[in-house]
Amino acid sequence: MSEPFRLSKIGVIMLGVADLEKSVPFYRDRLGLKLSGQFEGFAFFDAGVPLVLNTGLVKATGRGAGATEVVFAVEHVRAAYEALRQQGVEFANEPRVVSGANWAANFSDPDGHFLSVFGPE
Repeated sequence: MSEPFRLSKIGVIMLGVADLEKSVPFYRDRLGLKLSGQFEGFAFFDAGVPLVLNTGLVKATGRGAGATEVVFAVEHVRAAYEALRQQGVEFANEPRVVSGANWAANFSDPDGHFLSVFGPE
């Protein structure tokens, strides 16, 4: 009997923020995290695991500022999606391109925490 599919690596922690102009100085200047990149709606920090501030997450989750997303890094999003579906995980969407060659598929835990698998197709 084969082992069930297991997620094993958090690739990104994403926090929904209302205003990057307020949030970036907090994480950079007050918490001392290194800002590694920024573009429209996103700011990236080095925090052991990448920490991403995202103004679009508020809209995507419908939860307002303070929304969070834990992103699991996987080798193949479609394979992870199919394996997790077979294990009873209900996804909010099918795998889709989110940036460049990176794909994602989103789901929630029983308490409504927003989760995703992310990586190559």
